[in-house]
Amino acid sequence: MAANSLIVLLIVGGIAGWLAGLLVKGYGLGLLGNIVVGILGALVAGWMFPMLGLELGLGHGILASIAHATIGAVVVLFLIRLIKRA
Repeated sequence: MAANSLIVLLIVGGIAGWLAGLLVKGYGLGLLGNIVVGILGALVAGWMFPMLGLELGLGHGILASIAHATIGAVVVLFLIRLIKRA
Protein backbone atom coordinates (compact mmCIF):
# COMPACT_ATOMS: atom_id res chain seq x y z
CA MET A 1 0.00 0.00 0.00
CA ALA A 2 1.42 3.33 -1.02
CA ALA A 3 1.81 6.12 1.51
CA ASN A 4 -0.84 8.20 -0.28
CA SER A 5 -3.37 5.39 -0.03
CA LEU A 6 -2.66 4.93 3.66
CA ILE A 7 -3.13 8.64 4.34
CA VAL A 8 -6.43 8.68 2.43
CA LEU A 9 -7.57 5.56 4.31
CA LEU A 10 -6.82 7.22 7.66
CA ILE A 11 -8.55 10.47 6.68
CA VAL A 12 -11.65 8.73 5.31
CA GLY A 13 -11.77 6.47 8.38
CA GLY A 14 -11.44 9.41 10.75
CA ILE A 15 -14.16 11.43 9.06
CA ALA A 16 -16.51 8.45 8.77
CA GLY A 17 -15.98 7.50 12.42
CA TRP A 18 -16.56 11.07 13.54
CA LEU A 19 -19.78 11.35 11.49
CA ALA A 20 -21.00 7.99 12.80
CA GLY A 21 -20.26 9.15 16.35
CA LEU A 22 -22.46 12.18 15.73
CA LEU A 23 -25.27 10.07 14.30
CA VAL A 24 -25.20 7.44 17.05
CA LYS A 25 -25.64 9.36 20.28
CA GLY A 26 -23.25 8.69 23.12
CA TYR A 27 -20.20 7.63 21.12
CA GLY A 28 -17.28 10.02 21.26
CA LEU A 29 -14.31 7.75 20.70
CA GLY A 30 -11.51 10.21 20.09
CA LEU A 31 -9.34 10.45 17.00
CA LEU A 32 -7.89 6.94 17.07
CA GLY A 33 -11.24 5.36 17.94
CA ASN A 34 -12.95 7.26 15.12
CA ILE A 35 -10.35 6.08 12.63
CA VAL A 36 -10.71 2.46 13.74
CA VAL A 37 -14.52 2.60 13.67
CA GLY A 38 -14.45 4.30 10.26
CA ILE A 39 -12.12 1.69 8.77
CA LEU A 40 -14.20 -1.12 10.28
CA GLY A 41 -17.28 0.60 8.92
CA ALA A 42 -15.79 0.67 5.43
CA LEU A 43 -15.07 -3.05 5.69
CA VAL A 44 -18.58 -3.78 6.96
CA ALA A 45 -20.17 -1.67 4.22
CA GLY A 46 -18.00 -3.32 1.57
CA TRP A 47 -19.19 -6.72 2.77
CA MET A 48 -22.79 -5.84 3.64
CA PHE A 49 -23.97 -3.88 0.58
CA PRO A 50 -23.19 -6.56 -2.02
CA MET A 51 -24.65 -9.28 0.25
CA LEU A 52 -27.91 -7.33 0.45
CA GLY A 53 -27.84 -6.50 -3.26
CA LEU A 54 -27.68 -2.78 -2.57
CA GLU A 55 -26.10 -0.36 -4.97
CA LEU A 56 -26.29 3.06 -3.41
CA GLY A 57 -25.21 4.85 -6.55
CA LEU A 58 -23.08 7.30 -4.60
CA GLY A 59 -20.26 7.17 -7.12
CA HIS A 60 -16.64 6.28 -6.71
CA GLY A 61 -15.00 9.42 -5.34
CA ILE A 62 -13.77 10.25 -1.87
CA LEU A 63 -17.19 11.59 -0.80
CA ALA A 64 -18.79 8.29 -1.79
CA SER A 65 -16.12 6.47 0.20
CA ILE A 66 -16.86 8.60 3.24
CA ALA A 67 -20.61 8.00 2.85
CA HIS A 68 -20.19 4.22 2.55
CA ALA A 69 -17.77 4.08 5.48
CA THR A 70 -20.10 6.23 7.60
CA ILE A 71 -23.06 3.93 6.96
CA GLY A 72 -20.92 0.93 7.87
CA ALA A 73 -19.57 2.70 10.96
CA VAL A 74 -23.11 3.44 12.14
CA VAL A 75 -23.84 -0.29 11.84
CA VAL A 76 -20.65 -1.08 13.81
CA LEU A 77 -21.58 1.39 16.58
CA PHE A 78 -25.12 0.03 16.70
CA LEU A 79 -23.75 -3.51 17.10
CA ILE A 80 -21.38 -2.32 19.85
CA ARG A 81 -24.34 -0.73 21.62
CA LEU A 82 -26.33 -4.00 21.38
CA ILE A 83 -23.42 -6.03 22.75
CA LYS A 84 -22.88 -3.63 25.66
CA ARG A 85 -26.55 -3.88 26.65
CA ALA A 86 -26.47 -7.68 26.65
